[in-house]
Amino acid sequence: MRLSYVRELDEYPTGARRMKILTMAVLAILIGSYEGQIAPVVPLLLKDLNMSLATYGAVSGAAAVAGAIASILGGRLTDRLGRVRLLIPLMALTAVCCFVMTLVHSPRDLLIARIVLAFVDGVAMASTAPLIRDFSPRLGRAQAFGFWTWGPVGANFLAAAIAGWTLPVFNDSWRSQFVIMGCFSLVISAVIAFNIADLSPELRARIQHTERAATQVVDLAQPARLRNLFARRNIWAHVIGISLWLVLYITLSLFGQTMLVGSLGISSAEASTIMAAFWSLNLITLIVTGRLSDRTQLRKPFALAGTLVAVAVTGYLALALGDDGVSTGSLMVVGALLGGSLGVAYAPWMANYSEDAEDADPRLQGTAWGLFGFLSKSIAVVGLLVIPHVVEATDWQTWLFIALGCLVLFIPAIVMFNGPWRRAASTPVTVALGEAEG
Repeated sequence: MRLSYVRELDEYPTGARRMKILTMAVLAILIGSYEGQIAPVVPLLLKDLNMSLATYGAVSGAAAVAGAIASILGGRLTDRLGRVRLLIPLMALTAVCCFVMTLVHSPRDLLIARIVLAFVDGVAMASTAPLIRDFSPRLGRAQAFGFWTWGPVGANFLAAAIAGWTLPVFNDSWRSQFVIMGCFSLVISAVIAFNIADLSPELRARIQHTERAATQVVDLAQPARLRNLFARRNIWAHVIGISLWLVLYITLSLFGQTMLVGSLGISSAEASTIMAAFWSLNLITLIVTGRLSDRTQLRKPFALAGTLVAVAVTGYLALALGDDGVSTGSLMVVGALLGGSLGVAYAPWMANYSEDAEDADPRLQGTAWGLFGFLSKSIAVVGLLVIPHVVEATDWQTWLFIALGCLVLFIPAIVMFNGPWRRAASTPVTVALGEAEG
């Protein structure tokens, strides 16, 4: 029996209808990421609960573990049950979890509330990247994933902006932010529910080259098997490679300001300005490079070029951390270049990973992206639990060199990805819908 909110499409949507569904998927990842935000109220939370920063780190680490497990479970469920069937009710449940956060009065309460929220949100958000794949043909996929990435990044800005505007109104009550978060999320979840749709299993089993040309590559009578995905060397190259790449990204996301303040003695405001430059150019290059990658239908050259520049800039930054005389202006330029170069590599990589997983079996996109979610959250756990101890034993410069080494190791992994290095001669796509791939 089909649930009332589940609308399955038997024909691939085109034009404005497809773009509307893609917009809903991007909005879902934005709201899902916003629901997990707690950073703007951490100082107030620590004071109100009489909690140490170490205890908060342990709570966040436990929540990240729950989210990692939820991502891989959600990936399998979204392949089996469908995207919308899973996404809509769990988005509403995550909003309810935000309201539950207002009942927290001790570190134990916080631990339970954050674990439950992270798990529910992790399962829900496992549907969003597969939705982007489902409704973005290969000719536009890198740009679509670039917009998807705006969700996690944009959530940081959204949470900070709302907190800055409303905390004074509510006498600096951290609970007010979770009430706002829950209300906002419930409304947006309703908007998404009325405007999103799912592809039928038959359409999800096809590779969509353009809006109107596709290739059917699997026999629907045969079940989707995990070994079809994990028996491929290029998939393991993606999995291991991006795990190493994410070490630097997670370091900057979790500890960017702390690293700059601790190493250079600059103010928190100056550190935030430098990181703002990082995120600003990162957001721009995600979209611009995604568009260029789609126009040329090249993925690996962009991933390689962006990573090489990031290696050079990270090396300079690591050396600069030992120089107390470096100016804030110079660091802003370095931060912008680093954020921009990582953006150059990331959106094309996401499209490459999606396409390589699609070549194995289009029906396993949720599983592939669930694995990615598991890896990214696992690296976050490493960041929360391991980085502070390494820095305490050595310094931030040492850790940044470690992250640089991990980034370098991503380069040989790129060679193992599928896809061309050079642009092929321009030829029209003539594959008919449903035609088997030879």
